[in-house]
Amino acid sequence: MKGTPPVNSTPHARPPILIHDPTLRDGHHAVGHQLDADQLRAYAVAANTARVPVVEVGHGNGLGASSLQIGRAKLDDATMLATVREALTSSRMGVFMAPGWGTSDDLATAVRHGADVVRIAAHCTEADVTERHLGTVRDLGAEAQGVLLMSHMTGPGELAEQCALMVKYGAQAVGIMDSAGHYLPDDVIERVHAIADAVDVPVIFHGHNNLGLAMANSLAAVDAGASVIDATARGFGAGAGNTQLEALVAILERRGFDTGIGLREVLAAADVAADRLMKAPPSIDSIAVASGLAGVFSGFKRPVLEIARAEGVDPIDLFLALGERQVVAGQEDLIGDVARQLKAATR
Repeated sequence: MKGTPPVNSTPHARPPILIHDPTLRDGHHAVGHQLDADQLRAYAVAANTARVPVVEVGHGNGLGASSLQIGRAKLDDATMLATVREALTSSRMGVFMAPGWGTSDDLATAVRHGADVVRIAAHCTEADVTERHLGTVRDLGAEAQGVLLMSHMTGPGELAEQCALMVKYGAQAVGIMDSAGHYLPDDVIERVHAIADAVDVPVIFHGHNNLGLAMANSLAAVDAGASVIDATARGFGAGAGNTQLEALVAILERRGFDTGIGLREVLAAADVAADRLMKAPPSIDSIAVASGLAGVFSGFKRPVLEIARAEGVDPIDLFLALGERQVVAGQEDLIGDVARQLKAATR
């Protein structure tokens, strides 16, 4: 393509890599779930033009998650889905749901509004909660995927067993989310290898950048056998953000992998995201590093900062204490309790 930055392709073709783009879902964490219809539409049009295979949309915590506890979205699920579906003429639309927040009715609504790919998520040792919902997605005619959250909290063997269970329940792709940005590349290689050896469906990896390793971890996942990689425009996502979409596409192209995404067009989509979706690109600040080291969900950044300020405690101490208690998404109510315990201990 004229004007496209040069890349160095390897002489032998590599297997295709499918990029799954949750900019309009994970990115919601960074703006308190307040993206409006015009913002959703603008990015969806740009991603569709870039031929991004799957564009995921919704509240940061998924279908049915809008609530006082974890944040009310500006738009309801149906409005978000309808807005993005209209803009995607070639890209598929994806959604995410964690049982306990979303229901089978939410799944039916999503598919009715044109969701092509539905991810059912569970804590890394609790794949059994996905059985009914994965079956529902298959019955509805959408592609069913299963992902394990906070996957650093258990080892490769357990993750492989849990992924195999989700395949048994009907998942057509399975994998892990580094929800806290805690992994090093060797951790990813070990886990993805184990999962790839245990299942006969595509393996997914979703990285977070708390320790500055989202890109390295995503490339490690590819080398270990993952073929579905999540990435967001400018890394827009919870905490320090995600693997950066446009950079990932460029690197994979340089290494000889086919993503089917237009490089110049995805660079333009990233510019749209920077201009329209975010106040500032994600950054690796001290809080992000503390969250990654502690193994605490990246989406806790905003409430941890607010509660630490209100209670007069150090947010880094609060993150480390939450990590010791192995809190997970959905346990936001514990942040205040732990902050008050820290405050009492310093008196």
